[in-house]
Amino acid sequence: MEYRLKKYRCFLYILLTASVVGLMAAVYMDYWVKVPSTIKIRAGIEQELDFHVPASGEIYQKEAVESMSTQVESLHVDFSKGVTVRANQIDNYQMDLKLFGVLPYKSVDIEVIQDTMLIPAGIPIGIYVKTDGVLVVGIGEFENEKGETVAPAKYILQTGDYILKVDGEDVENKKQFIQMIAQSEGEEMILTVRRNEEITDVKIKPEGNQNEEWKLGIWIRDNAQGIGTLTYVSEDDSFGALGHGINDVDTSTLMQLDEGTLYKTEIVGITRGENGSPGELTGYIEYENENVLGEITNNTSEGIFGVCKDEVIDQIQYEAIPIALKQEVQTGPAQIISSVTGEPEYYDIEIEELHYENENVNRGLVIKVTDEDLLTLTGGIIQGMSGSPIIQDGKIIGAVTHVLVNDSTRGYGIFIEEMLEH
Repeated sequence: MEYRLKKYRCFLYILLTASVVGLMAAVYMDYWVKVPSTIKIRAGIEQELDFHVPASGEIYQKEAVESMSTQVESLHVDFSKGVTVRANQIDNYQMDLKLFGVLPYKSVDIEVIQDTMLIPAGIPIGIYVKTDGVLVVGIGEFENEKGETVAPAKYILQTGDYILKVDGEDVENKKQFIQMIAQSEGEEMILTVRRNEEITDVKIKPEGNQNEEWKLGIWIRDNAQGIGTLTYVSEDDSFGALGHGINDVDTSTLMQLDEGTLYKTEIVGITRGENGSPGELTGYIEYENENVLGEITNNTSEGIFGVCKDEVIDQIQYEAIPIALKQEVQTGPAQIISSVTGEPEYYDIEIEELHYENENVNRGLVIKVTDEDLLTLTGGIIQGMSGSPIIQDGKIIGAVTHVLVNDSTRGYGIFIEEMLEH
């Protein structure tokens, strides 16, 4: 009986310990996400940092820390209350924080930046991008001249590979690559392939199909088109759009860009979004030189970026406004600018959640459409609205990125700070 009682007490102690550890871990993670790993502040301006976290620590000049100087000046901060900071010049700092002044918490990078003004756009754009080489979107098999099933590319190429060269010759497009295979006469070829950012050479031997055509048994793509929304234009005519990258529809991988172009587009139709069925904007694009609005130079997970023509500025109805840094964004009312009617207009939304530390930077903001006019027109957020700038308190804070499939009134956004990181 006494032995059983001891076992029962031991079990209770273990259960209590596990519960306490679990509770502490939950509290720790709750505090962890409340302070960004990188904080930007404006040079020459006093700013308040108020994260409502019982953490304190020291701020050091990063250069001094990295040089292992024995005399490193520091500034003590206590985030259990609001902290006012000011830095007069561009520089980088490091802040080491502890919870309750005791438990190691996190190391935060502080970047002092120049204040930035952007022109919010909200106008629809047509997008055309050409891949760097050709993208392998599928590996298959076929019957050769003897009726045998063959798969020349199996175990050699992979979905998501970019074929850059054939026997040392650059691959410009899909049509050229198909001609290279057709002219191979079945001889072994050396393909230069980019796979997961690594470039390697592979050997492959085409097989003849029943029509006596040389094939590798792969499906390839060399471009993508679509419509989206221009987020902003800066004073040097550079632009940012979409708030997310252009991914291949089959492989879901970020497309490696060789060149890209922005075109004028006209919204000709709206498919309303419903729960479980995302809606979309339908646009009409003429891929003619006179309709070119700009050049896309970067396709990144934070959006597409490049340089636009002066006539883009003429289409935008708004003046340049400041950006809001992450710590300045608040839950509550905000607006988006979108051109679902053909002209950019402000529509009311609610910012429901802020996620500073979300692994997916495109989901830092959780938003809900509250504007009755927009809900009537679109049902909420629909495809083609990606990139619509989000405005709060006269500042551009981010861009719309995704809709929640099970609730078309709600979706995600990216902090403008993340878009400017590219």
